[in-house]
Amino acid sequence: MSNQYSSLAANEALVSTFIDSMARVYMWMTGGLLITAIVATGVASSDAFMIVLANNPMLFWGIIIGQFGLVMGISAMINKISPMTALGLFFVYAALMGVMLSVIMISYDLGTVGIAFGVTSGTFAGLSIVGLTTKKDLTKMGPMLMAALFGLIIASVANWFMQSAAMEWIISYAGVLIFMGLMLYQTKMIKTMTFEALQSGDPQAVSRIGVMGALGLYLSFINLFLFILRIVGGRR
Repeated sequence: MSNQYSSLAANEALVSTFIDSMARVYMWMTGGLLITAIVATGVASSDAFMIVLANNPMLFWGIIIGQFGLVMGISAMINKISPMTALGLFFVYAALMGVMLSVIMISYDLGTVGIAFGVTSGTFAGLSIVGLTTKKDLTKMGPMLMAALFGLIIASVANWFMQSAAMEWIISYAGVLIFMGLMLYQTKMIKTMTFEALQSGDPQAVSRIGVMGALGLYLSFINLFLFILRIVGGRR
């Protein structure tokens, strides 16, 4: 009987730790979104900074390259650096994303931005619940979603030259579907990997999975928001 109680207590402790770990993932992701929103609002409200950004294409591209380098760096070094260092780099990335998205604050009506953000938040919440509760194996979705994402990037680059309004609509709706799928897949994978790391007794792995999970969900959220914003329109 004592062994049974010990096993039950161990399982309850594991579940409690798992819940805390998943809560941190969403807390970190929310922190990244908050940093992005604060920086985007601050930059958009600064006429001087917007003029500097508009008149210096090299600065604009430097920020883009810096963002890309940070994502690649975090992914490549996640097992070599401390989880807190990785989290700090993630927040730096979120701040740079805020600079990039400051253009959104002056290109679209704020009401439209608010609607797009609300729809994105609701969609994210719903997909997160499904991802955390579903018992289906979503492993096969990964390669298909990555292939679809690669195709979306190619189509977006091609349409940059073609300037086809019809193609832009197709890309926008395809982007929404792809990033909805990625949100669902990422949530399920974070859940599975976190639980396995906890069972193995590796707290560092749990933290690293949490940081990478927060970054992945953050990127999916931002991209879904941008595609929904394209659809609802409302440019100034």
